[in-house]
Amino acid sequence: MPEKYHIETKPVPPRRPRIGKYGIIDWREDCARCHNCVKKACVYDRHRDEIKYIRNMEDVDALFFDCMGCFSCVQECTKNLLRLSINPEYQKLGNDYWTPQIIQTTWLQAETAKIPVSGAGYGGRFSGYGFDSMWTDMSEIVRPTRDGIHGREYISTAVDIGKKNSFLVMKDGKLSTDIPPIISTPMPVIIDMMPENYALPMLDAVIPETAYRTELIALIDSKKWPSGSADSDKYLPHIAFYFSADAPLLPPGIIRKTALAEIENSDNVNLRIKELKEINPDIVVSVRVELNGEGIRRAVELSGSGVEVIHVVADTNGKQTGVKDPLFIKDMIRIIHKSLIETGRRDDVTLISGGGIALPEHVAKALICGTDLVSIELPLLAALECHLCSVCAGEKSCPAKIRDAGFEYSAGRMTNLIAAWHDQMVELMGAMGIRDARRLRGDVGRAMFFEQLEEETFGKLFGTRKQA
Repeated sequence: MPEKYHIETKPVPPRRPRIGKYGIIDWREDCARCHNCVKKACVYDRHRDEIKYIRNMEDVDALFFDCMGCFSCVQECTKNLLRLSINPEYQKLGNDYWTPQIIQTTWLQAETAKIPVSGAGYGGRFSGYGFDSMWTDMSEIVRPTRDGIHGREYISTAVDIGKKNSFLVMKDGKLSTDIPPIISTPMPVIIDMMPENYALPMLDAVIPETAYRTELIALIDSKKWPSGSADSDKYLPHIAFYFSADAPLLPPGIIRKTALAEIENSDNVNLRIKELKEINPDIVVSVRVELNGEGIRRAVELSGSGVEVIHVVADTNGKQTGVKDPLFIKDMIRIIHKSLIETGRRDDVTLISGGGIALPEHVAKALICGTDLVSIELPLLAALECHLCSVCAGEKSCPAKIRDAGFEYSAGRMTNLIAAWHDQMVELMGAMGIRDARRLRGDVGRAMFFEQLEEETFGKLFGTRKQA
């Protein structure tokens, strides 16, 4: 049995005051000074923590919002002096897709490298937009031998990048089929380039270090190399250079040290691939396709032209770009995956999907929809206590002061987040009875889709739902 994939982690505490969801408003005017005050009985000691916090508070607008929301003190106060309040700064985090809950959960994982556990059950909706309308089948969770990271069975999250042969030909007892180059990565995740609004210069050195520590691959714009004082021999095996249509190729000595490259979708895709293959025959080349109105068609078209890897990318919220009624990334993945199966070319190409991957459960759900692996970017930025508020491109000061974050702090928190995601992937796969991430691709039998269930349940009574 091969050695289990493991990421070395250590706690990395936050630099900034915590932005919690709940806080307690204390109306002290009519306090009876009860001997058994509910504040002393707080099982989380939040009231004592608040007193210490106020004494050492540096920012007057950074109030204490670290309440766990158990309502115990609010309900048991004999004078009804305590009220639970939602932090207005918490409500400002992110947007409709990157919700405050997602950002806060990401911060916790980046700090501790542990799986977040609420302790109070799931309090959210059971269906919603995007990946929230899809549920994974956890029927195998009752089996004691499939209990994830604590189990006796080996659960592999490794996947392959590259073309797979449909069959092998033997001649005179020897293999005569040419074996195309294949890259194995320990998780179905690669680190994508940051969107332009969030592409801070300090990340150019941090992301390669994170890829090195986690043994993943990071996409780096070829125009930004070399980045700082990067150690080429250390980082190049974990870097995939992205070449825009007008970007010249890097020196052959650098390209020969990389296993993966990505090029922009254009009319001369095959020529660019040929140029890279002439320098390094063992390199795997991916084509980046924006999921606009023509993206799905173009991805299917490229699969028939000998392209090994297709990287389809939606916007940061997982939506199709440039169309009136955009599809979500999971639906676009299913369309592309089904088209590749129908044309008999599914194993001829590796599909990477990016955009809208905000949680580790999204990775598993994207694989079920038909992708081979996903690309992430904003979760790593959120790990640095980013509010995802789109201030980076403006003149306003960054509320999280990302530009002041140190190298070790940044790389440590990004590494912790990926480690926590890996543990959750193992737990998810164990609960679904899947021991190999490769088998999860396109296995829609391991999930339930709200739209399909709604149609089966109510379609005969009320008819098919009208599409916008």
